Amino acid sequence: MAEQQPVFQIQRVYLKESSLEQPNSPAIFLQNEQPSVDIQLNVAGEPVAEGIFEVSVTATVTTKIADKTVFLVEAKQAGIFEIRNVPATQMGPVLGVVCPQIVFPYLRGNVADLVQRAGFPPVHLQEINFQALYDQQQAGSNGAAGQQVQ
Repeated sequence: MAEQQPVFQIQRVYLKESSLEQPNSPAIFLQNEQPSVDIQLNVAGEPVAEGIFEVSVTATVTTKIADKTVFLVEAKQAGIFEIRNVPATQMGPVLGVVCPQIVFPYLRGNVADLVQRAGFPPVHLQEINFQALYDQQQAGSNGAAGQQVQ
């Protein structure tokens, strides 16, 4: 019996969810101090149907001046991928590294655009080494879903 070729196809990339909060505006616009910026990143993947997977990357960006929040942005970018005939041992890296690398540039653009439309200079998320994150997550949590980036 002939071995079937692996299949990897992007079905769709989409913005699944986004939110922006500016709890201290308009007064916060009068502040001249540089805000502190905290960025959290989470990666998740789950099967949708036979051979079809959704992988999402969520960024939470919190900026503060002293104890006052300047803005809080959360955006979840997702992709639907067809993945078939891939050995089980390689599915983790495909879902945890390859798919997030495809989805992440869209997330970066959406976060920068949302922040800029809120009246602030855009926040450009740094490039992420998803392989290193995946390896760290595998070593530290033995396969728990989700990865945090500081």
